[in-house]
Amino acid sequence: MRQRDIPGLRQFLAGNPELSISPSRSNSTMVEGSFSFSAETRGYERIDDTYQLKIIIPDAFPGELPSVIETGGKIPRDGNYHVNPGNNTLCLGSPLRLFFLIREERTLVKFAEKCLVPYLYAISHRLRFGGDFPFGELAHGQEGIVFDYMNLFRLKSREQVLSTLEILSKRKRVANKRPCPCGCRKSLGSCDFRWKINKFRLVASRRWFRQDSLGGNT
Repeated sequence: MRQRDIPGLRQFLAGNPELSISPSRSNSTMVEGSFSFSAETRGYERIDDTYQLKIIIPDAFPGELPSVIETGGKIPRDGNYHVNPGNNTLCLGSPLRLFFLIREERTLVKFAEKCLVPYLYAISHRLRFGGDFPFGELAHGQEGIVFDYMNLFRLKSREQVLSTLEILSKRKRVANKRPCPCGCRKSLGSCDFRWKINKFRLVASRRWFRQDSLGGNT
């Protein structure tokens, strides 16, 4: 992907002058440097902080999400700060939740605002004050992802979530003939649940639901 084709890249770099594009051996675009933010949320202190980051933007963005690595050693790798073991990428949230957060503006600027800054705010808050994360936290791995998808879809079980993801990987005309995941014993096309999940078709592609919907850690 050519750099000018990355939605919001130019604006993101202009707003973060200590970040710059670095050479990459892959087709992804890599942005590295100091990322500073200032944020607050109701009931919690305002925080201004800076992290050294490497942001890896895949060719398919915004169809695929960027990966972020903290390179300054500020975030502990002890399992309590949601850093994926092995590749050290930051666990910003469940994949579908992140897509949903940027659904109205699928740019790198919005990804940083809606996905990256809340995570860094929560990390800074714990590092400074201890205690729980301000926004709560999910369990690691697929357990946490499935739990968050249960909330997104308003379902009650892992099996219902997996069935919903499988249905979202199908064309509508095929999916509507399948049993509805909500457990009503109707076909999806005869149940109002179809309206709840149709909005997610606009968030991610059928391919993504087929291959990557449970592919991250939290």
